[in-house]
Amino acid sequence: MKAAIAQLGSILFDTPATLTKVEHFCRAAAVAEAARLIVFPEALLGGYPKSLLFGASVGNRTPEGRDLFVRYTKAAITCPGPETEMLAAWAKELNLHIVIGIIERSGGTLYCSSILISPDRGLIAKHRKLMPTGSERLLWGQGDGSTMQVTETEIGRIGMAICWENYMPLYRQHLYEQSVELWCAPTVDAREIWQTSIRHIAYEGRCFVLSACQHLTKEDWPEDLRDTGGTIEGRSLIVSPMGEILAGPSTGEGLTFADLDLDDIPRGKFDLDVAGHYNRPDIFTFHRRETI
Repeated sequence: MKAAIAQLGSILFDTPATLTKVEHFCRAAAVAEAARLIVFPEALLGGYPKSLLFGASVGNRTPEGRDLFVRYTKAAITCPGPETEMLAAWAKELNLHIVIGIIERSGGTLYCSSILISPDRGLIAKHRKLMPTGSERLLWGQGDGSTMQVTETEIGRIGMAICWENYMPLYRQHLYEQSVELWCAPTVDAREIWQTSIRHIAYEGRCFVLSACQHLTKEDWPEDLRDTGGTIEGRSLIVSPMGEILAGPSTGEGLTFADLDLDDIPRGKFDLDVAGHYNRPDIFTFHRRETI
């Protein structure tokens, strides 16, 4: 099976324009390369406002910061909603599974979420980031245990872990317990240590890991925010169940492909299955709470 990771940045505060880029990447992956799965970065629809302060300090918010949050809220999408219907239509037309990071608007709260779209069933999974990192907590609410599922599809069992969720050992074990095969890691972390972590997860979980990172440039920002908005360098990659890099780290905006042999998963689990024979359930127990 051929899979693709898409490395691109949002057009900040312009979700329709970002969707146009997403459609282009979907068509390029499916038509030119016959990919069955494409993974897009974290917060692609809605945007990752790197380096913006939103006028906030401890105990204080400015009117200008509140106005900026209004702009950010308007760029977010509902799920399900018109944008997910567009993605479902492309998935069906192209016979393509799509994993994409979104900023989800629900009531008065924003969530950093990742969704899975299948060709035959449309929107079949949504995961809300459990723990926003640092200043992200000012912008996004916390997810809960109800959206931590691995989803069975015709191309394999797909799980999603957003950015630094990949550093949460118990979240990783939860996906391993569900026999994840295609671990999708939308992110904005372009550091070298991230590459090491992704390789470790693939080796530990004996699964394929597809890490799609934004490649955000100053040109992706509105002119009035280019001086303050940050950039993201990308370095997306695909890793095998033995921890070998199959594709990437990518440079610049574009698609990166790899052929995945799912038989490599049982080949790897022959000597390491952390949710099976290489576990000690007589000593350790694992439990999750769906709701607080």
